[in-house]
Amino acid sequence: PLPTQGSLLYLDTLRAAFPQALAPRGTALLSWAPGHPYAPAGWPLPSLYCTPSEAGALPSRAAALRVQLLFALRARALRVLEAGLAAELHDALAALHTGWPGLAQDLALGRLSPQPGLPEDVRGRLQALLAPDRVRAAELQAECARGFEGIVQRLWPQLEVLVVGTAHGAEQLYCDALRQADCKGLPFYCPFYQAAGALLGVNLWPEEPVPRFLLCPDWAFCEFLPCPAKEEPRTVLLGELWEGREYELVLTARPGEYRCRAGEVLRVAGFHKQCPVVEHVRRDSQALSVRGESITEERFCRSLCRAVGMWPGARLVDYICVESALLGASSGASAPHYEVFVELRGLRDLSEGQRYKLDQCLQEDFPIYKSFRFKGSIGPLRLHLVGAGAFARLREALGSPLPMPRVLREERLLQLIQSTVVS
Repeated sequence: PLPTQGSLLYLDTLRAAFPQALAPRGTALLSWAPGHPYAPAGWPLPSLYCTPSEAGALPSRAAALRVQLLFALRARALRVLEAGLAAELHDALAALHTGWPGLAQDLALGRLSPQPGLPEDVRGRLQALLAPDRVRAAELQAECARGFEGIVQRLWPQLEVLVVGTAHGAEQLYCDALRQADCKGLPFYCPFYQAAGALLGVNLWPEEPVPRFLLCPDWAFCEFLPCPAKEEPRTVLLGELWEGREYELVLTARPGEYRCRAGEVLRVAGFHKQCPVVEHVRRDSQALSVRGESITEERFCRSLCRAVGMWPGARLVDYICVESALLGASSGASAPHYEVFVELRGLRDLSEGQRYKLDQCLQEDFPIYKSFRFKGSIGPLRLHLVGAGAFARLREALGSPLPMPRVLREERLLQLIQSTVVS
């Protein structure tokens, strides 16, 4: 579990900002931790949660999220909906979009339907916790029939806040989509900053739109490399940071563990009682580079969103990139290039002109990329459209609840996403 001090700080901050948030059994959990129960943010107060811990430890991510969603739907008086990752909240609500008739039937009958990844013995234990609720089932049917904009607030009218363990970096895409549709009108609170499995900071400002984290000196040993890196970089410590500057994180999480560069860049936003307050900037480990050009995750996403905005009726659901070296012989004899897989809503096919728009946006946004393209050192980007649910399958295949990668490095994951291409 998280350090006790971190969870207690979270609970105190949550109560101060949202007075009813600590109501007994007023929090539902959506999080997958295969093989072992997930320790929620408020673990020192287990009475907060209406979700059985066994539901999150199922071998299947899709099964775990559906079971947890069913238990959440039982509790109309929820105050807090908590997810380990924004992608988990996103995928659970996507399951609501497609599976609400079955969920309503399970609510009405007080049962848990068999499904892949849900062992029969576990299903029996979880089903024993359910009771028929035809009134709630009818309410679910009526609200889903009205459409899904603002569905979360309509299903849980007393809900105060959505707590998301990770809502920055790669997860920001899902938060933005949820804010505009299913979770319209509700605040998001990202309480913790974690890296390499260690808790490093806590967000004491839940009502601010951009998460800021107070770095706590006793939770892990942190060092910082000033950005941009010098030829002979020297790390600095917490007391040597400057406001407004960016630093790459170097982490030794526990005594005896190796010191490593975490691949994350932070900006010092200010200080709170002499401790630095930071904002997450980017993950350098997710930069694209086939010729040393280094296109960062957040800037690539900006270019992609600009290109999607030129495709009438299209909305970006998800994406992932591959550097052509991973494709091996299947990439042909062409120059090194990027392959991009996107899931879209509102568009079933892409013309060659639409596909070229992304390459054009990258050339406009990155002069070094344009230079390599002009010289032929980098080949044209190849864009693929994947079917609905492809990225939920990819997250299942990752095997652990980690923030979504934006650059694939494993052949097995590449083969999975290639198998979902529809255009």
